[in-house]
Amino acid sequence: MSAYLEIPIPPTSEHLWRYSPWKRVHPAAVNTIPKAQPLAISGGDLFKAVIRGSDEIARSFIHSIAQCQELVLANEDLVIDIKASGHVAAGELKIVAKGHCTLVINLMGEASWAGLRVVGEVLPASSLSIALINELSRESRILRVEDWLVGKDASLELSTLSAGGSYCKSDLRVVLSAKGSEFRGAVASHGTGKRHDDHHFEIQHAAGYTTSGLTIHAACDDNSRAIATGLLKIDSDCDGSNAGQIFRNLLLSEKSRADSIPELEVLSDDVKAAHGAASAPISVEQLHYLMSRGLAKSSAEALIVEGFLMDAFIKDIRSQKVVAAMRTALLSHLDCLVS
Repeated sequence: MSAYLEIPIPPTSEHLWRYSPWKRVHPAAVNTIPKAQPLAISGGDLFKAVIRGSDEIARSFIHSIAQCQELVLANEDLVIDIKASGHVAAGELKIVAKGHCTLVINLMGEASWAGLRVVGEVLPASSLSIALINELSRESRILRVEDWLVGKDASLELSTLSAGGSYCKSDLRVVLSAKGSEFRGAVASHGTGKRHDDHHFEIQHAAGYTTSGLTIHAACDDNSRAIATGLLKIDSDCDGSNAGQIFRNLLLSEKSRADSIPELEVLSDDVKAAHGAASAPISVEQLHYLMSRGLAKSSAEALIVEGFLMDAFIKDIRSQKVVAAMRTALLSHLDCLVS
């Protein structure tokens, strides 16, 4: 694996860095490796671990400044807090799931820049449903990278509520490695002020009779911007695969922006693969209906946004514990904005 300083800075012509250039994601000058405080992780039994470096620049950078810890889940439901403090904070987390597990991650703190790298595996015949709630301060920037391997007859759910931080870059990759592997992803992103939120997914069907679904809903207000890019790869000799992705954007102001770029790369014949994207302003009829029932405009808009964002989880996420955690966090976030 190459050291970070040996990796060329990726050009903005690369799909991954088109909307969030590396020089804006890096916490300092791109040819430097700053000192970082470790992310404080509490709520579970963690062990020191070692994971490999990477030739991909974001993963290599976090690897160069972070400490690695391992979390093993076995037929359990767990809530952990990850707190980022100081100027630069970073951590690597290895997750292994066996049996049927639920994990809620609360990402919080006042760090100017936070970097989180996750390397995870769902063992055969197991299931893991994760809720990541981004509650970082409004001044924070975050880089999040994840790599997941899903085994035979195993399932992974990744749910994200992205409401914290000012500049957010996420690169999440999932490999469905064997027959019966399944992935469901759901993201709800809420932008206010000048918030910039960029989610990139790569989902690889490396075996036949695998299933994946990805839903991303973004509500953008003020001068905020949301980007969603998704690449679905179905390798050769992977007949029976079923993949789909849907991106929806709710534009709450004239200056807000949303970009949705779904992609398919299909090398097998007998598969189902679909994608779609749509953007629209808030419904005048819905707003009028709620205000005619006595709600103030801000409360009516918050209720519409809540329903729109929660819909990303309700449709595809099977874990009711994860859906409940997302609803509680979203209501708290919107209540703070309204008040």
